Amino acid sequence: MSAFYHDRFDAGRQFAAQLSEYANRKDVVILALPRGGVPVAFEVARRLKSPLDVFLVRKLGLPGYEELAMGAIASGGVRVINEDVVRQFRVRENIMEAAAQEQLEELARREGAYRQGREPIDVTGKMVILVDDGLATGSTMRAAVLALRQLEPDAIIVAVPVGAADTCENLRDSADVVICLETPENFSAVGRWYVDFTQTTDDEVCELLNQSAHEHLEDAGKKAALPRP
Repeated sequence: MSAFYHDRFDAGRQFAAQLSEYANRKDVVILALPRGGVPVAFEVARRLKSPLDVFLVRKLGLPGYEELAMGAIASGGVRVINEDVVRQFRVRENIMEAAAQEQLEELARREGAYRQGREPIDVTGKMVILVDDGLATGSTMRAAVLALRQLEPDAIIVAVPVGAADTCENLRDSADVVICLETPENFSAVGRWYVDFTQTTDDEVCELLNQSAHEHLEDAGKKAALPRP
């Protein structure tokens, strides 16, 4: 089976056409999981006329078994604990704190670099569309949803151009809505469904966030200048 998308921008443009019900709404915010989710979310935010921000998630790996997450920390300092892993491996509080502090510092560094002085968008009471370039295991997206839930949005909509069918289905118990535009049978990997799956760089993330913020301000200015009925 051939690729569905030329690149992440193409995926975002195609995907945005399926999200028209969320366009031009003041209560909608687009959050991207960097780095690959940002080009997709950029096109979605542009077409829905919604503000764009990033939502970073850093897994807290179990010492010696870093691939096994004992929790995660996310934008806003939100922490999610995997109680099963903590209980099974009897993780001491000081171990958890040390891992959290290390990842918190990296998260703060990345957020500072990406936002370049802009304040994070307040998602309280908002409808949040959480975007990535695809879903394989979905572990990072699930951690993001659980962390984001603590910031009290009105609803969380997971939106991806392509994903493994079982992963998309399993996320429905965490998110309010899950939209996977394509769920091919022989999924194998996200990159298989893109012609160009070149890694997104930090510089590209910064550039796209800056451009999106500028365009959103321009749109807001144009609306404010319209004569009132």
